[in-house]
Amino acid sequence: MTIRLPDGRRIWTVDDFDFNGKRILVRVDLNSPIDPKTGDLLDDTRLRAHAESIRLLIERGAAVVLLSHQGRPATEDFTRLDKHAERLSQILGQPVSFVDDVIGPEARRKISGLSPGEVLLLDNSRLVSEDYVEAPPEVHAKGIMVSTLAPLFNYYVNDAFATAHRSQASIVGFPLVLPSAAGPLMEREVSALSRALSREEKPKVFVLGGAKLKDAVKIIKYVVENNVADAILTTGLVGLLFLLAQGYRLGEVEDIVVKKAGEDMIEEARKLVAKSSAIITPVDFVAELDGSIEVVDARSIIGAPKDIGPRTIEEYSNVIRRARIVVMRGPAGVIEDPRFRRGTRALVKAALESGAFTIFGGGHFNVILAELPEELRMRVGHISTGGGALLYFLSGRELPALTALAESYRRFAGR
Repeated sequence: MTIRLPDGRRIWTVDDFDFNGKRILVRVDLNSPIDPKTGDLLDDTRLRAHAESIRLLIERGAAVVLLSHQGRPATEDFTRLDKHAERLSQILGQPVSFVDDVIGPEARRKISGLSPGEVLLLDNSRLVSEDYVEAPPEVHAKGIMVSTLAPLFNYYVNDAFATAHRSQASIVGFPLVLPSAAGPLMEREVSALSRALSREEKPKVFVLGGAKLKDAVKIIKYVVENNVADAILTTGLVGLLFLLAQGYRLGEVEDIVVKKAGEDMIEEARKLVAKSSAIITPVDFVAELDGSIEVVDARSIIGAPKDIGPRTIEEYSNVIRRARIVVMRGPAGVIEDPRFRRGTRALVKAALESGAFTIFGGGHFNVILAELPEELRMRVGHISTGGGALLYFLSGRELPALTALAESYRRFAGR
């Protein structure tokens, strides 16, 4: 069953192929926080996210070879993947073999000897320098990594949405030489985020907060110019930036916002405010002032705003409750401090109670969701695994991984 990208191009899914007895190369994203002293994984969320996809391929009789990166060269978390294999074995409940090689003789020997139902994890893909180089798919398709490994496989599956904004060998090269599909995790991401950008389901509300101002402005620009959302609720530093763009003073935090955003982004925010009435800013904040916590008016800010205030929570919640689609990216406050979680928790709760299809972008939402009753957690529509990829998608930018998968469909569909 193919899926369609927002621009109409088609991509295969794993349901389009018979994997029984076939050898499949699967690009996953096992990149995880690492203890620099022991090399142990501090969080296995991404491994668990891919486990379902791996189980599905095993059940369909495939011999599965996993390819992933970990960290960047010359950084503390740039490690081999032997401990990832151990943890993945525990999660899957079956052995995941590991080879400390990517394209060399030992890796090729292990791949060739793999039987249906078995899983092999190759070592860190970035041990091959090509996989840390941005280049067009046509270039990577002729490179050493793809030329060496592709002949050993029947199919390629990309299940690593979090890397979809990269144009690197393991992501864009293989689809040009092998019939290729989006894995189940990738398929869920594309389907959910396509709903976020569709014009059919209305009302649609975007809730954008956090501290990544340039990212938020890019998303808002795309959403405004393409008439995607009925309301864009700004929180956190994003809310402060758009208050500044409306001409309000921010008190002692103004210099922080100006420095973090830069004059170009501030000017872009001014243009967006002038262009669209859909952009909504907070009316009050919870601020820290001389060691105490006070509610302050957004039009005359004093102290350091750390969360949206009660009137903003009420107004925003009322908007959210009328929505059919809610997209939330970035927290409303400094949620690392429990005193400033109320705003984010209230908006998440309102979204889940609304009955809308709700998309959460960012791992911090897991912290908030864990504090809510299970009945509400069961209503989550989608939690995105992507960081940069999510930004690219929501801001209308092309994702090289999806482009490569679409090209694979175009090249091999008629064969």
